[in-house]
Amino acid sequence: MDAVVLREFGEPDVLKVESVPDPVASAGWVTVRLKAAALNWHDVLVRQGKYSSPLPHVPGADGAGTRADTGEAVLVLPSLWWGDREAAPGPRWEILGDHHSGTYAELVRVPEDCIAPKPRGLTWEQAAALPLVGLTTYRALFTRGRLRAGENLLVLGAGGGVATMAVMLASAVGANVTVTSSSISKIAQAQELGAANGVLYDDPDWPDEARGLTPDGQGFDLVLDSVGTWERSIAALRPGGRLVVLGASRSELATLDVRQFYFGQYELIGTTMGSPGDFAGLLTLMDTKTVPPVPISAVFPLAEAAAAHQYLEQGSGFGKVVLSHG
Repeated sequence: MDAVVLREFGEPDVLKVESVPDPVASAGWVTVRLKAAALNWHDVLVRQGKYSSPLPHVPGADGAGTRADTGEAVLVLPSLWWGDREAAPGPRWEILGDHHSGTYAELVRVPEDCIAPKPRGLTWEQAAALPLVGLTTYRALFTRGRLRAGENLLVLGAGGGVATMAVMLASAVGANVTVTSSSISKIAQAQELGAANGVLYDDPDWPDEARGLTPDGQGFDLVLDSVGTWERSIAALRPGGRLVVLGASRSELATLDVRQFYFGQYELIGTTMGSPGDFAGLLTLMDTKTVPPVPISAVFPLAEAAAAHQYLEQGSGFGKVVLSHG
């Protein structure tokens, strides 16, 4: 099969297409003939060597295609060996494409409990774009964040995959959504997906401005922070509010005023990815509520994975970047 192979860590041009052996069938595993694979920022970190992936290596967490044995149209769940506790993953847990060969290939082999039926009405590209970002966002909002209809949600970084998915899922359940962005156009695009309004985060007073957009001016019940700006996120919360953290794209260190934090009765909640139960919850929500497909910013052929990574790192698109397997 053809696959994008990483033989050294580095810039996008280290991603090269090669012919490699097909996965070997075995009991308890399923081989999927991929139609499309979506990119995630996590893939960039894998390419850079941040997860110490074995070399040579095929990256990629997200994919959709057909089971090689039955022909059924399926999604690939990229959360491997989650374990028995819903509260947190077990010691064997890993993300597909970290140490196990991933979806930048014509075929991928995954444990049998890591596939699910492809939702009706989605293209292959839309289906491939759903699993990682959908699973991660569903767990952050509902399993961990306990978001309810009528609550006020602030989503940082409009235009990113998690932020876009959060707007769609939260709006579908009746939450009031505000976003932050560096771009007026990305705020407008988020509003088309269900956000009520937004603020520009290059304004140093954006937390106060965002709080003022809530109905009572007291701030947000829940803030979803995938960028790592905890201090400013907390400043946007209402007393007793919840901060859910699931990324550190802008900052890996945070300084908090401890006294302010406990007097504010705030909650700080960490999360990443999700369990098979979370994935089932996501698919049920999409089946019972009106949730638009994941927006696609750009589609590249598998052979142009390097160009796709360059596009992703530019950060100019709104929505997901996808590799089409033809």
